Amino acid sequence: MQFQQAKEFIIDKQKKELPKHLSYHSVEHVIDVYRAAKNIGTQEHISECDMQLLLTAALLHDSGFINSPVNHEEESCRIANQYLPLFDYSADEIEQINGMIMATKIPQSPKNRLEEIICDADLDYLGRDDFFQISDNLYLEFCKAGITNNKNDWNKLQEAFFEGHHFFTSTALKLRQAKKAEHLSQIKSKIT
Repeated sequence: MQFQQAKEFIIDKQKKELPKHLSYHSVEHVIDVYRAAKNIGTQEHISECDMQLLLTAALLHDSGFINSPVNHEEESCRIANQYLPLFDYSADEIEQINGMIMATKIPQSPKNRLEEIICDADLDYLGRDDFFQISDNLYLEFCKAGITNNKNDWNKLQEAFFEGHHFFTSTALKLRQAKKAEHLSQIKSKIT
């Protein structure tokens, strides 16, 4: 696995090719999820090899937005299948990475520990101090896509999402659950 070269290639590709109107599903989000995955993976004591697979999946998990927001996870897997062999990833490693990418599809459905970690990393911001800033970026993206068009409907969407979501790893539960509950309370207070 040529992890470092793959990382540079994937980030560069997304910087050049992700649609500029994406205010949430941007390179900044990819790097945020990468950092969260690294943090959770470290605290969960995963092996170095598993860490490289996890971080590769984190880098690729939303790359499908290059082509379409619809079924972007499947498209992200296609991109992984196309490019990772160039960096000496084996078929088994790519299969594991694809499993992690697909686990992030909402509603999340992880089937193993690495998939649980990437799911928690993808939604790590739900329990962080920068939640409302990041949430505003998603709101803008959803408005442009016609998914919502006012703050009240957005807050109702967020409330339903929060109530359907749960963290999987002990690390995410310890680090993010309490703040996530505070955010839900604030969201509910804004709904008219």
